[in-house]
Amino acid sequence: MIEEFSGCDGKQQQDGSLELIFPLGDRIKAVCTGFRPPVIDLKQLRENPQAFSDRLRRRGADFDLDRILELDAQQRQLEQQRSQLQARSNEIGALVGKKIKSGVAATDPEIQALKAEANDLKQQLSDLEPQERQLKEELERLLLTIPNPPSETTPIGRDETENVEVRRWGEEYKPSQPCQPHWDIATQLGLWDVERSVKVAQSRFVTLLGMGAALERALIQFMLDTHRDRGYVEVLPPLLVNSASLTGTGQLPKFAEESFRCADDDLWLIPTAEVPVTNLYRDEILAADQLPIYHCAYTPCFRREAGSYGKDTRGLIRLHQFNKVELVKFVHPETSAAEHEALVADAEFILQALKLPYRVIELCTGDLGFGAMKCYDLEVWLPAAGCYREISSCSNFGDFQARRAKIRFKGAKQKGTQFVHTLNGSGLAVGRTMAAILENYQQPDGTVRVPAVLQPYLKCSHIGGAKS
Repeated sequence: MIEEFSGCDGKQQQDGSLELIFPLGDRIKAVCTGFRPPVIDLKQLRENPQAFSDRLRRRGADFDLDRILELDAQQRQLEQQRSQLQARSNEIGALVGKKIKSGVAATDPEIQALKAEANDLKQQLSDLEPQERQLKEELERLLLTIPNPPSETTPIGRDETENVEVRRWGEEYKPSQPCQPHWDIATQLGLWDVERSVKVAQSRFVTLLGMGAALERALIQFMLDTHRDRGYVEVLPPLLVNSASLTGTGQLPKFAEESFRCADDDLWLIPTAEVPVTNLYRDEILAADQLPIYHCAYTPCFRREAGSYGKDTRGLIRLHQFNKVELVKFVHPETSAAEHEALVADAEFILQALKLPYRVIELCTGDLGFGAMKCYDLEVWLPAAGCYREISSCSNFGDFQARRAKIRFKGAKQKGTQFVHTLNGSGLAVGRTMAAILENYQQPDGTVRVPAVLQPYLKCSHIGGAKS
């Protein structure tokens, strides 16, 4: 059973698992050995809380860092106290053993006094356990709500109106004649069936037919072929993931209401291939020479689109189920910024090959996604609406996801481990790419010219008419 819901909270269990608590008391236990859900760099926060707070405030919201620091200090104090008690307990155990071995009777008053002290220490240690557990639960609950601080190079701004346009491409490919919206073209050419899709599922679902299905499949294959040629290793991951996976990449618990979950299992339909592909390496220590790792993955994606009522109700722009090719990178921190620019270029390459006009937008601090420290959006031109619409979002997460998912690396002669940096972006959203093709390649006779790079896949030059 797939259930829609509106939010959840998280509670750490004694066995290290995460219990997600949903409305009406529904609970799911996300079992994952060694999983530690919420992590920010507490050392950095302790050493310079003001700088950390200032970076977060650039997002346009305040966060309770004082309470986090207070809980962290209390937790470390309890850990120190427990360590001291345990050390004394061990000392007494060794001393009692030594004295008995030397011939002192077990009933000797000194031995009895040491045993009494040991029992008292045992009780004190037992009393500390619930205090530590309570502190840990509250600290981790608060940490789960803290987003990734923006990078120093991310432009400061309040919202999407203050995003920065970086560049445009393909102005010469914009149609000169008036265009119909893609949903009208798709209907006229018999490329989809919306009404029957509503009957089968509900609104915001579509069924592609004939050349519509063929065009979608051709786009997926073209994107995967291109990215493989550019060095990405293809992955075909699960479409259902557990709560630990969604928490590792940052979707839980904050964005629980955006996802579909299976009510009888700890499984969720993926909102993007980013989730299963990133979590392939969760709780692993990679060798430094394995980096960088590049993956591309085609998957259907599933989103409730909560809060979007009345927006983009027609067409392929905003659906509950859509196809996407995702690019995911695991890289060394020192190459992270350059790898981000290369990721954007890889997504742009698809648009350029299809000769679709687009622009690149750098998101300001107030419009950044929860887990991103820096992000570029690629927006494709939709002539019927006379505007650009997002078709890819390319994010650098720094070590934010790696900390949550415990993805580390270690050099051959390196002492200790480091967190990798993760990056991902759409390469591209397939349905939106189809929408852009239907509008930008629309012909006066009602047909749609097939982009040259797709013609070998579709084995035709036009959709509709005698040439299809």
